[in-house]
Amino acid sequence: MSRTAAILLAAGSGSRMKGVVLDKVLAPLGGRPVFAYSAAAFMQSAIADLYVVGYRDQRQMTALSAHAPTPSVLVRGGRERQHSVINALRALPDDIEHVFIHDCARPLIQPEQLVALHKIVRRENAVVLAHRVTDTIKEHRDDARLRTLNRPRLWAMETPQVFSRALIVRAYQHAEARGLHLTDDAQAVEQLSHPIALLENTSPNPKLTTPADLPWLEYLLARGQAEA
Repeated sequence: MSRTAAILLAAGSGSRMKGVVLDKVLAPLGGRPVFAYSAAAFMQSAIADLYVVGYRDQRQMTALSAHAPTPSVLVRGGRERQHSVINALRALPDDIEHVFIHDCARPLIQPEQLVALHKIVRRENAVVLAHRVTDTIKEHRDDARLRTLNRPRLWAMETPQVFSRALIVRAYQHAEARGLHLTDDAQAVEQLSHPIALLENTSPNPKLTTPADLPWLEYLLARGQAEA
């Protein structure tokens, strides 16, 4: 029987928080650490048989372990996000067939979205949660001219991003061998010219990146609880 793993990334340095909080995934949000929301959503969805939590240092590992879903393996993160993913992939047992990869700085992920992603990945081998771009996006070219991109074809990537284990391992091996710098997991799979399905997210799923994001997340969390 095939099994699914969820890689929960928490090892980021949070440098753009400018010292407002010491650790953004442990920052208090609605009375709980930011990390706890992702952990709870995954546990509620029941899509994962195993969790791999990427941590930054010993202090953070101790704090994360108190909120980690079960069963969990805690794995030391790397210098950059892609290195943390590679370390986590290497920790997976052989019987894992599908892998969720989620940035735990996105605490508003919903269990029903996880269930939908799980259904799609078993059919498509690669699927990403994303939302449509509503702004007009322009490319600033080397000759200082602007080029307007085709907005109906533009999507902003979110997490989780979900793949067959064989595909994402091969994609990262390919990227590592070529020394590529990646900003998300789908970019690794793109290098193999493999198609990637999109699951449109119509609910806010922002990433905690700067201090201004904390009150925005507090508001969204409170609004969601009021509507529930």
